[in-house]
Amino acid sequence: MNFAMEKIPSEFIKAIPKGFRLIKRDKNDLLLVESVFCPNGHNLIAESVRIHDESSIKLKVTINNTTGYLFIDAFWGSHTKLFSFVPAKSANEVYVKAFCPYCDMDLTENFRCNQKGCNSNKSIQILLPSASNKIHVCSRLNCPGHVIEINDMPHELIESISAINFFGAGDNDIFGGI
Repeated sequence: MNFAMEKIPSEFIKAIPKGFRLIKRDKNDLLLVESVFCPNGHNLIAESVRIHDESSIKLKVTINNTTGYLFIDAFWGSHTKLFSFVPAKSANEVYVKAFCPYCDMDLTENFRCNQKGCNSNKSIQILLPSASNKIHVCSRLNCPGHVIEINDMPHELIESISAINFFGAGDNDIFGGI
């Protein structure tokens, strides 16, 4: 799958919600998730594990009956991740069960993925600083589906931000070709 770098709409840049920060890399505007929480208020940002020279998002996960930690790139739309374990391969679709790494709160929810070709009805929900604003990430392993939910922004604007996807690989990689 190849994804083109999407331009962040100026309307969003003018009103970036709490929990995000705008960063410039190689003349590109990128959104960085800098603050997300579990429903009990635990901060999921991991300063100790950095991806692309920025803090990551830490989750406790179970994949194919193996439990460990997953560190997710905090750049919105990036799909780089690090595991504290090696997930077992499977011929079937694999779903991630996610928990807060501090209180074990289940972060999995019923939420239909909007990614073309994905039939998942499960996602991982994390909260932005305003508990009414959320991020939903498809729980099917390797699906790029994710949705941001910001209550005080127009639906079309949120859809355009939710559609941002890219993978950091290739000659034009703004992160240095990992």
